[in-house]
Amino acid sequence: MAHETTIDVRFAELDPYGHVNHAVYVTYFEVARTEALSFCDVPIEVMADRGYQLVVTKLDVRFRAPATAGDRLVVDTAIGELRRASGIWQQRIRRGDEVLVTAEVTAGVTDTAGRPTRPPDWLFPALKPLLD
Repeated sequence: MAHETTIDVRFAELDPYGHVNHAVYVTYFEVARTEALSFCDVPIEVMADRGYQLVVTKLDVRFRAPATAGDRLVVDTAIGELRRASGIWQQRIRRGDEVLVTAEVTAGVTDTAGRPTRPPDWLFPALKPLLD
């Protein structure tokens, strides 16, 4: 995948069974997408200053195996497809070589008021390093 983000599992993220709570994985994916944008020199703060934001419109998460306390996880992030006003992000969380969770995330471009808009000319070329 195009970008890697390392995350250490914290005790507060565990469910009563000692596994990472299913909802926490969505946060891990969000952290990784945000870091991937910064890697491409378009952090979310810069996008907002320029009047744009990326918003998740669809999220498909598949769970394969649980993460537990003390695990060091890697979130792989790439963009599988760029469309006219959205992109499809491919993400996976792994512990070593074992894939624990996968996600396909559709994110649309909006203005800062949340209205859908065409992406600015500079956005898609900036995201090129993430294209899978």
